[in-house]
Amino acid sequence: MTAETMIMDERGIQMVLARMAYEILERHRHHEKDLVLVGIRTRGVFLAQRLQREFQRLAGLEVPLGVLDITLYRDDLSQATHHPVLEKTEIPFSLDGKVVILVDDVLYTGRTVRAAMDGLMDFGRPKAIRLLVLIDRGHRELPIMPDYVGRHVPSTPADKVKVRLREGDGYDAVTVVAGGRGE
Repeated sequence: MTAETMIMDERGIQMVLARMAYEILERHRHHEKDLVLVGIRTRGVFLAQRLQREFQRLAGLEVPLGVLDITLYRDDLSQATHHPVLEKTEIPFSLDGKVVILVDDVLYTGRTVRAAMDGLMDFGRPKAIRLLVLIDRGHRELPIMPDYVGRHVPSTPADKVKVRLREGDGYDAVTVVAGGRGE
């Protein structure tokens, strides 16, 4: 059996989300009205919802929240041996001229983020897209770098980084399984 190494627990996740919310508010303090959050299904949505609450708590700021399903924008869709499940994309506001905070749980190769940016362009022309990830594990295949990182986690391509959030998994934790298949 392969052991899992705990990287972050519930308190750790909450602390990095609060820190990143402060960073965003500081960076955009004169343009807060231009901010919108878009979470990449599934765990990116849960993190974006938490950030939305942090903005409200810290600054009384109501930041619109959208949900993006990247399934149809994936570059490996034609190689998939299974039938992809499409979920609903919900971006009920214009992205034109907005600063989009694109939220995901783990940044690995960069292909998910590339697909998400393609998807966002179908909803308008943002002023800027800023990438926020809970975990950056490295091993990029595309030239994509996050603007806000909860934690850098050194890993090998064979490791598996698992993010669990209470909204979907019942508890909060980030673990690494050495030699597991990468997520």
